[in-house]
Amino acid sequence: MARINLLPWREAERRRRRRDFAILGGVSLGLALVVAAAVHFQVEAWIGAQQARNQFLDEQISQLNRQIKEIQTLEETKANLLARMNIIQQLQQSRPEVVRLFDELVNAMPEGVFLTRMEQTGRSVVLEGRAQSNARVSAFMRSVEGSAWIGNPRLLLIENKDKTGTGLSHFRLSFDQIQPGVAAGDAASPT
Repeated sequence: MARINLLPWREAERRRRRRDFAILGGVSLGLALVVAAAVHFQVEAWIGAQQARNQFLDEQISQLNRQIKEIQTLEETKANLLARMNIIQQLQQSRPEVVRLFDELVNAMPEGVFLTRMEQTGRSVVLEGRAQSNARVSAFMRSVEGSAWIGNPRLLLIENKDKTGTGLSHFRLSFDQIQPGVAAGDAASPT
């Protein structure tokens, strides 16, 4: 049998395998780096897109907040205007009431009664005056009670002729303005 030396061939085969392994390892490493870079760039792109979306949402939120503030300002203005309109409406409704009050006072006041002072707070009226007798004050109170627009008379003070020194009794009387057709409790509180 012939003797063949296989050592150089084995050595060459080993070198070829190492070289193939190194090439395969380098290609694998290169491929891994490319995949890692691609994943990195994709994740960065996602992060960038999400940040762009977040920035867009922040801008939209700030626009909505400005609009909400404008709406609140408009609501306050609307509430102020409605309050003014209610006041104007109440004034328009109460305008003829003053005329009605004076008309009813003239009709209810008997001969011999003179008014010196009149004060109105809300729907309550306080009168001060002079009368020739207490009976005339009593008649005045009965007339107020019988009126459709004024009622609930209350005598607060009466001084006899002898104490005043004028020959006339001094009196203070209060009553309420009422609206026909409205309950007494509703008339006391303005709407």
